Amino acid sequence: MTLLLKNRGSVLILMFNIFLVFTGIGLIIPIMPKFMTELGINGSTVGLLVAAFSLTQLLFSPIAGRLADTFGRKRMIVSGLIVFALSEWIFGIASSSELLFVSRLLGGISAAMIMPAVMACVADVTTMEERAAGMGYINAAITTGFIIGPGIGGYIAEFGIRVPFYTAAIAGIVAAMGTLYFLKESHQAQKASSHSPTTEKQGNRFLAQLRNVYREPYFLSLIIVFVMSFGLANFETVFGLFVDHKFGFGPKDIAFIITFGSIAGAVVQATCFSWILNRFGEKRVISVCLFFAGLFILMTLFVHKFWAIFAVTFIIFLAIDILRPAIGTQMSMIARDQQGYVAGLNSAFTSLGNIAGPVVAGVMFDVNINFPYVLAAIVLLLCFGLSLRGKKSKQLDAGAA
Repeated sequence: MTLLLKNRGSVLILMFNIFLVFTGIGLIIPIMPKFMTELGINGSTVGLLVAAFSLTQLLFSPIAGRLADTFGRKRMIVSGLIVFALSEWIFGIASSSELLFVSRLLGGISAAMIMPAVMACVADVTTMEERAAGMGYINAAITTGFIIGPGIGGYIAEFGIRVPFYTAAIAGIVAAMGTLYFLKESHQAQKASSHSPTTEKQGNRFLAQLRNVYREPYFLSLIIVFVMSFGLANFETVFGLFVDHKFGFGPKDIAFIITFGSIAGAVVQATCFSWILNRFGEKRVISVCLFFAGLFILMTLFVHKFWAIFAVTFIIFLAIDILRPAIGTQMSMIARDQQGYVAGLNSAFTSLGNIAGPVVAGVMFDVNINFPYVLAAIVLLLCFGLSLRGKKSKQLDAGAA
């Protein structure tokens, strides 16, 4: 409990900031159909809007991570919150699809600025023993934002479909002011900006970073990050369509399954995630979660009753919600004085999966409704084998030494 006693204020501020950003992302889900009608846009445009957000987050994340190392976490978080507020305000006033694209592009940049800086700041203010708990709290805030974002958006939209975005913009400005005045800059960020030539030697371009990242000790973790986000985006994108076409589930059934599973994952992250990681270790937890996620996605094809589908989906969400912070913790342990840079790459590979997952899932769903889940299961189980191979090779290296 030392995390809560020593750094409670900083962690709560960081949790609120990341929660706000991911709540803002979810606002669009229940409101987009009305925007489609009002602005006369089609489903392809909606898909491109989703991709636009993830694309700018992908391209800007490594740059933002390095800037967080150079200029400090606090400055990046405050700047990101201002950009977030601007993106939400533009979406609220949008009268054309072009403005919607501007909003989503800025939204992706804001997420890229905030997420790696928050992750790096948590790494700065926690000890090695506290690190897992810190990452668990942040990821619980992310998961909770995703969970309640659509609900908040749907409720506030009763006052007008643009009101949720104006509300989010005001909240972003308030959060930026609160962070500016109450969040202390971390010592590690100042140290990294003046004593970390390794960060300066990284490629000046994103493509150069991706070209050289395979040499880094955290490369396997980044591959798992991509696979995880690809599989989860794949699963979530077609879940509603899948159970609607195959089982005739209504919106309430789908909402209940997704919301309950996500809440359970958030509770685990905020309560016993630290114990799980300290008891079993990052590598074992990652391997087990990959296995169960892949296995239970495959099982989705063979269950038919509501409660069986609910139980299978619950395990999938739980595995993914434990997997995400476990990978973040593992990479933060390896990153040393490159916390912002590595956190930026983490966000970049997540965005890459979030771009590819929905696109591939949509195409495969049109061919056969079972194909997206077959692919997701195969990819996750192959990655499980890769994680075991990586663990085995490290054990052999240790034995040889």
